Amino acid sequence: MACVSITRTALALMLFACAAAAARAQPAAPQLAPFAHSTLVAVDAAPAAGGLVLRVRRATGETPLVVTDVAVTIDGKGEPATARSDGTWFVARPAGVQDAGKTIDVTVGHDGIHEVLSGRLVSSAGVSAPAASGAGTVMSSSRKQLLWWILNIAIVLIAAIAISRRTS
Repeated sequence: MACVSITRTALALMLFACAAAAARAQPAAPQLAPFAHSTLVAVDAAPAAGGLVLRVRRATGETPLVVTDVAVTIDGKGEPATARSDGTWFVARPAGVQDAGKTIDVTVGHDGIHEVLSGRLVSSAGVSAPAASGAGTVMSSSRKQLLWWILNIAIVLIAAIAISRRTS
């Protein structure tokens, strides 16, 4: 009877830990690459599903940059940029439009001035394509942590079962 109680408790703890770790796991952010810069501001960009993610930061130093507004023009056509909670900006693009090779102007408002930074995206291929499987695939740190939690809980569960059978 004690063996069943310990097993149920260990199983419940394992499920609770897995659920907590899964709740903390977040999808990986797109890899931002340098896009354009001036002496004061640097803009990093990454293609994302349905648009473009931009991060505006100070070009030098560690002090944060307070950005008041961002406006984006793609080949002369203005696109709205919306601020996201992680400090990046998202620019939606119409379905079927590719950004590769197009001139993109980013107007950044900060510290009472507006700067216009221009650049071209190299490629937007594979924006919504799933990651390739195989040995070269890199796992996100949150998934690695989840796997470690599951492994550790499984080891503890096996040990609890072995000890409970030994004492019976």
